Amino acid sequence: MTAPVPTRHGYDLWSEHYDDYANPLVRLEEPHVRDLLGEVDGREVLDLACGTGRHARWLAEAGARVTAVDFSEGMLAQAAAKPGAASIDYRRHDLHEELPFPESSFDRAVHALALDHLDDPVRLLGELRRVLRPGGHAVVSVMHPAMFLKGTQARFVDPESGELVTIENRRYAIADYVMAAREARLDLDHVGEHECDAATARDIPRAEKYLGWPMLLVLRLVRLGD
Repeated sequence: MTAPVPTRHGYDLWSEHYDDYANPLVRLEEPHVRDLLGEVDGREVLDLACGTGRHARWLAEAGARVTAVDFSEGMLAQAAAKPGAASIDYRRHDLHEELPFPESSFDRAVHALALDHLDDPVRLLGELRRVLRPGGHAVVSVMHPAMFLKGTQARFVDPESGELVTIENRRYAIADYVMAAREARLDLDHVGEHECDAATARDIPRAEKYLGWPMLLVLRLVRLGD
């Protein structure tokens, strides 16, 4: 088996084909994120690890003022080339570093399917707390840790070479995420564990092997007043 490639390099490689790749985790995740973010019209919203802009676009269309961050030049290039990109503030930034925003800058934040790529979840969640306004909340989604028991992590088949490219993941447990939120002084007001459902398996046949298996973990984290 080929060794996993570093995260940034992996997503640069994936970027040109990411939107064409039928990803059951993305399919399962999006409605939960939208529901938990709630009303965003007129709000300042931060999209961390925005990829090709799948959340940033609908947020902007819903009336949010969106700042979207990623460290992959390839992913950001794809995002910036899409219709409506001019209304979104796309920025390149490595989430291992302090966020380049003042305290209390955002009403909402989303961090989608990326926390298990980071070395220190506490640091990132602490930064999320810092840039959220009191009463604001973040929705964090991540591949369910049970997926590692199936031998799965972030990966894709390169359509040009046919090679399976596996991207580095950190193997965190649910307890690691819960304790990271606690250490970051964020109030955890929702934990959702979601299985691969029949509709997803029907539409994306390679997901059938995960039917009834936990695929997705979603957290909503609130910054309470100091």
